[in-house]
Amino acid sequence: MNWRTSIVVLGVVALLAFLVWGLVKKGESSLSLGEPVPVATLQTLPEGGEGSLEDYRGQWVLLNVWASWCGPCKAESPALDRFEKNNRDRITVLGVDTKDLSEDAMKFLREFKIEYPQLRDASGDYTDGKLKTTGVPESFLVDPEGNLVAHYPGPFADEAAIEAFAAPALKDQAGTTGDQQSQGGGSK
Repeated sequence: MNWRTSIVVLGVVALLAFLVWGLVKKGESSLSLGEPVPVATLQTLPEGGEGSLEDYRGQWVLLNVWASWCGPCKAESPALDRFEKNNRDRITVLGVDTKDLSEDAMKFLREFKIEYPQLRDASGDYTDGKLKTTGVPESFLVDPEGNLVAHYPGPFADEAAIEAFAAPALKDQAGTTGDQQSQGGGSK
């Protein structure tokens, strides 16, 4: 083997080692199911207020991390918006725009006519540091006590995929409604 071939082989081995190391680190850093989802106070979109995942304690929340520059975020937005409109009485969809400019984020929200609550993590400290995201879009299903029930790294293909992801919340809410109706009927 000549020296050029040796350099190429060493380069490929080094690249593979780096990729394997990255995958191992990525797997170690994600939140575990059942673990409390970290909270932080962030600016709202539009600007002018503050909010936190903590504000939704007692409710099911589908927390969706996105950015205006993210192509897959644009692709999933119409389905996520339809899901939110069809299920807002059973689950709160909360968007978190990350590593983005406010003007670009607001343009994105107007373009896709998104009306559900939005927070802004301009630095990525909350999404990358506390939620341990590895990219955008990325979604987290949070139970009423604030614990992680499901995690979806990547874009949802369609509304059916979102419904499947949020099934524990939708099922729980359907059961709660039925229980309340039966309790109401028994107390008359």
